[in-house]
Amino acid sequence: MHHTIFQTPGVNTALRALSLTFLRLNGWRVEGELSPDMPKCVLIAAPHTSNWDLPYTLMCAFALRLNIVWMGKASIFRFPFGALMRWLGGVAVDRSKTNNLVAASAAALVAAEGSLQLVVPPEGTRGKTRHWKTGFYFIALEARVPIVLAFMDYRRKVAGLGPVFVPSGDVERDMAEIKRFYAGVQGRNADQFAAE
Repeated sequence: MHHTIFQTPGVNTALRALSLTFLRLNGWRVEGELSPDMPKCVLIAAPHTSNWDLPYTLMCAFALRLNIVWMGKASIFRFPFGALMRWLGGVAVDRSKTNNLVAASAAALVAAEGSLQLVVPPEGTRGKTRHWKTGFYFIALEARVPIVLAFMDYRRKVAGLGPVFVPSGDVERDMAEIKRFYAGVQGRNADQFAAE
């Protein structure tokens, strides 16, 4: 994995303080914590309905002292913003090409040294969708790491880390259980998110 802002001493500390201040001043509360005995995991980023989700996700990651990398569509990594997006923890995903993103992501997660959390939006888009992609599930299954049900509830102004979920291999049953957790969570654009 590439070097990110979350691994940059000094900058990380300063941005944590700024993030906590900004979130508090805007009425947000951050909940949960990552267990120290779980250094690697896949974080579900849900709901993902707005461009504002990225800066809030980054601030929550600083607040929770996480070391995240996140997946984003390739177009946001073009010049002149590519280097910045990668430093912010971004990994470009080219949806126009067929490649084995699951296997590559799982291998990178396993090979990474130290603590690392891979953030994946299950909807795969900010647009309205009723179908969740299962890539995050199969990345966790292949890497043999848990899934943390991370959330951002704009209605309640609460974000954080929910339950830890260990995939069983029964994708239909597991996805139904995961989606139940998100039933009451509201994205910034509430009409674009369905945890059904």
